Amino acid sequence: MEAIIGKVKYHHQIINGEGNSHNNNNHGGSEVNDYLQAVSEYRKTFASKQDVLDNTPDPAVREMLLHMEQIGCDTTFDRFDQQKPQCSFGLAGSCCRICYMGPCKITPKSPKGICGADADLIVARNILRGMAGGVAGHGIHAREVLLALKNAAEGKLNLPILGEDKVKKTAVQFGLETEGKTVNELASQIADILLEDLSRTVPGTFRAIEANAPEERKKVWKEMDIIPIGAYHEAFEALHRTGAATDGDWENVMKQFLRCGLAFVWSGVVGSAIGTDSLFGIGNRSTSKVNVGALKKGYVNIAVHGHLPVLVSEIVKQGRSEEFIKLAKENGAEGIQFYGVCCSGLSAMYRYNDVIPLSNAIGAELVLGTGALDLWVADVQDVYPSIMDVARCYKTTVVTTSDSARLPGAEHYGYDHQHSNIGETEALAKKIITRAIESFADRRDVPVFIPSYEVDAEIGFSLEYIQNRFGGVKPVLDAMKSGKILGIVNLVGCNNPRVVYEKTVVDIADILIKNNVLVLTNGCASFPLLKLGFCNTSALAKTGEGLRSFLESDLPPVWHMGECIDNARASGLFTTLAKEAGELIKDMPFALSSPEWSNEKGIGAALGFRLLGINSYHCVHAPVHGSEKVMNFLYTGTKDTLGSTMNVEVDHIKLAEMILQDLREKRVALGWDKE
Repeated sequence: MEAIIGKVKYHHQIINGEGNSHNNNNHGGSEVNDYLQAVSEYRKTFASKQDVLDNTPDPAVREMLLHMEQIGCDTTFDRFDQQKPQCSFGLAGSCCRICYMGPCKITPKSPKGICGADADLIVARNILRGMAGGVAGHGIHAREVLLALKNAAEGKLNLPILGEDKVKKTAVQFGLETEGKTVNELASQIADILLEDLSRTVPGTFRAIEANAPEERKKVWKEMDIIPIGAYHEAFEALHRTGAATDGDWENVMKQFLRCGLAFVWSGVVGSAIGTDSLFGIGNRSTSKVNVGALKKGYVNIAVHGHLPVLVSEIVKQGRSEEFIKLAKENGAEGIQFYGVCCSGLSAMYRYNDVIPLSNAIGAELVLGTGALDLWVADVQDVYPSIMDVARCYKTTVVTTSDSARLPGAEHYGYDHQHSNIGETEALAKKIITRAIESFADRRDVPVFIPSYEVDAEIGFSLEYIQNRFGGVKPVLDAMKSGKILGIVNLVGCNNPRVVYEKTVVDIADILIKNNVLVLTNGCASFPLLKLGFCNTSALAKTGEGLRSFLESDLPPVWHMGECIDNARASGLFTTLAKEAGELIKDMPFALSSPEWSNEKGIGAALGFRLLGINSYHCVHAPVHGSEKVMNFLYTGTKDTLGSTMNVEVDHIKLAEMILQDLREKRVALGWDKE
């Protein structure tokens, strides 16, 4: 028979092997050997640093890797190679460290843990705990933004509410009385509603879902009994349920996995997006320089890195003030320049002109290795501890701004645990800019190495921009029906050294647009598409004739929508198009692909689209090989309930072809194309 991973679906196969069938729940020796063999073969597909040097699509990455090697500085890619071979039990999800009688691993000799948990339960518990971590990650992001919105609305934080239209539209969606209410009053109410969704403990209506989710989806979720009580509660419940000697039913554990997925989406993504767009505005389509070649010598160079936009917005504002530009020049600089790493950079990029995006989280060390950065502002998430080693090499000052995320050796200027000093945001920003100027003055002897690669990118493709540009979404739908647009794919996610850095994203995008697929992007996966010209109209030369004729000459084939929480923009476009077509979302030629996903938030992002009925496609497997039942549940088990599947193929070219085939099949089913 096929090895366990091959049982899921023919296009999920990594290997074909021999084994014996076991129908019991004890995972006998042959079946355990099957999945360990499957994991071993999967492990052989992992990229090496040399693979990255040979195949990375961005020449700036290659130059920086060689430069870092010459100066004797380790990077993520060196450390990934040093960790090989990765633990088979960890990759399979069949190692349990929840209690302290173990740790336990499932082997032919020991098919159950000390407590009696089998592989199905252990794998389910582990993946649920990962999902709960994702809920917490995006949930903390939402809390920060919503507290800022509430404090700004009530005059406790000196920030203007720039997204007035977003506030008014959201108030109507939530059924608030708007007559005679100021924008600030409505914003405060909206913040309270979304904070309640985040923190509810007493069962009640999840307002964001009730106000915004499609009716047919709400019906599906209610029938499955997966509507969350509140994001905090579901993460709390997930940790309780997976604790030692609590829930022993793997199916019940996976039901909680789905509840956490909805909490992740409607608080962590939608709640964050509403709060951010209300406070800082939606942003407009604009053009930005991208990649390390855009680094400027002679300027006070400040990078913002992480996910929280509140303090970053004030830092950018103060850095552009006459007071600080004058101070910078008095210290020998030509001015102050801001750069973006990860999502803080992307959020700032399309809201404030001239914040130059440089890299996703995995490439942060390479950016620091140019020696061109005077100050690095690190807030939360996707900030690896290793940046401190590189920063010390180049005397770059690193500043942390959140009590949740400290770095040994960094200076700290941020909000306290109680957020009692949120009213001091302006003072904190001024301290940080002052420190950047001091760092510039102290670093004049530091050598700088800047590969000369930069490009212009078109950014800011919100749903609102698309509707304004086309007078609604009907022209986009008409192009889909006519075949000018084969389908729409949201190409997103983190980066993962298991595959060649950024190559999967670039090659998949190249294949998709060549076949007339319109690509949306945001977050870390968007950086290679920004850097390599896919968000530039010059990329029209790479597209199929149909897509090119729809985009004409002024729209790129990849629409950049922002940071990772801006998956809400993509899902909003999908929902609006399906409604315009009079079709269910699950039947539309849409897809989500996060080829290189690598962390707990990545689990939630992919699941969020599958909960809408949209298939997801990946080159990296979830750690579920150790349980055929959990793997089947995660990959194909929700086909009949949610209408979607998780599809994994480590060969990214085959993955792209799989996406195209599935889009074509959906078009035939809709009657838009003949077989």
